[in-house]
Amino acid sequence: MEPTEMTAVELVSAFSSGKLSPVEVTRAVLDRIASHDREINSFCLVDEEKALDQARRSEERWRTGYSKGLLDGVPISIKDVFLTDGWPTLRGSQAVDENQDWNVDSPVAARLREDGMVLVGKTTTPEIAWKAVTDSALYGVTTNPADTTKTAGGSSGGSAAAVAAGFGPCSVGTDGGGSIRIPASFCGVVGFKPTHGRIPIFPASPFGPLAHAGPITRTVEDAALLTDILSLPDPRDPTALAPPLTTFRGGLHREVVGMDVAYSKTLGYVHVDPEVGEIVDRAVRVLDEAGLRVTAADPGFTDPLEAFENLWAAGAATMLKTFPEGTRDKVDPGLGRVWSHGEQLGAVDYLEARAVAAAVGITMGMFHQKFNVLLTPTMPIPAFEAGHDVPPGSSLTSWPQWTPFTYPFNLTQQPAISLPVGTTSAGLPVGLQIVGPRHSDDLLLAVARFAEHALS
Repeated sequence: MEPTEMTAVELVSAFSSGKLSPVEVTRAVLDRIASHDREINSFCLVDEEKALDQARRSEERWRTGYSKGLLDGVPISIKDVFLTDGWPTLRGSQAVDENQDWNVDSPVAARLREDGMVLVGKTTTPEIAWKAVTDSALYGVTTNPADTTKTAGGSSGGSAAAVAAGFGPCSVGTDGGGSIRIPASFCGVVGFKPTHGRIPIFPASPFGPLAHAGPITRTVEDAALLTDILSLPDPRDPTALAPPLTTFRGGLHREVVGMDVAYSKTLGYVHVDPEVGEIVDRAVRVLDEAGLRVTAADPGFTDPLEAFENLWAAGAATMLKTFPEGTRDKVDPGLGRVWSHGEQLGAVDYLEARAVAAAVGITMGMFHQKFNVLLTPTMPIPAFEAGHDVPPGSSLTSWPQWTPFTYPFNLTQQPAISLPVGTTSAGLPVGLQIVGPRHSDDLLLAVARFAEHALS
């Protein structure tokens, strides 16, 4: 098997046995990026010199029988919203000064370095990660490795496209309304949004309790391992959860057969593309036959779109107020409209939106008294043409309107994961979303691993 096709777990095994070295693998990843990323545009920065230096140091550790961490020597990319010492963090915006001193690691970057992983570069994002496709005036359009005429999704589209294209087995993205799960579904990889606060974030996100960081990988096991690394504490995030008492990878093998599982194909209000619906239905039948007790059931909340969009606009406006004078003339026109909307909202509007989020959270809490997890399609549609904020030819006007399965579970702060479960007749990936109760990340990952194996 080519090194660029291997999972992180497989690479660590190869390093331990001496069959491969971190330098060999890093060179293979860098060569693949150089050969194939021009059309996909998943990276906004690749640092070959630093990556190879990290790989050589990892190679020496493996040669002497000392492993620094769980994924020592494994190449990884990081979304260009995370501060990373020595690299600019431009967030896809022409308004950010590239020439400032970039000498701070975010918690995510710090944990990856401490583990000995090889940071290859930074992945593309739309401006301040504001929408569910990945394009910006600064970086251009990021496309889908499954079909480069289609969008990779967003806002962590660069990370998902990089993993799908073989530019490293894993990446780290953010998810404020689906931004990990949307591109994971469109690109055919695993995207995990843990419980809010599970992975520390610094600086604090202006999107507040909507914002999560999480792994994008090829397998659930890799996602669990990366979550083990990223969940270590950091004093700069006052909202972070206490460190887990056990490992997420260690909990993957817990018994899940016989668990009560709900399947909601529409959440009670979503129109799903027929082919996508058939693919997800088929996957759910397989899981039921494999031993999960699946019942068709909607959670019982109405579409919280307005509340989500108000919270999202308030966060965007809060961040953009800190940008230099004249920024409004430079930003994505769609982001400019969101900014204007956010400025018009008052404290009462914000608190009313938070009340809606709390109500949805209570509904889901009661729902999970009966059902261990909830299954839904991740996306109601397959990937559409790249370069558009909404599907061309539709009557939709904003990105949350076409991703109704994801943002409710940012409002509730629950863990959710997207798994690839098939492709359309046009070869476009389709994802299954699994949602668990808050703080049940270990259970969710165990169910996801069971599903992954049952569907393989």
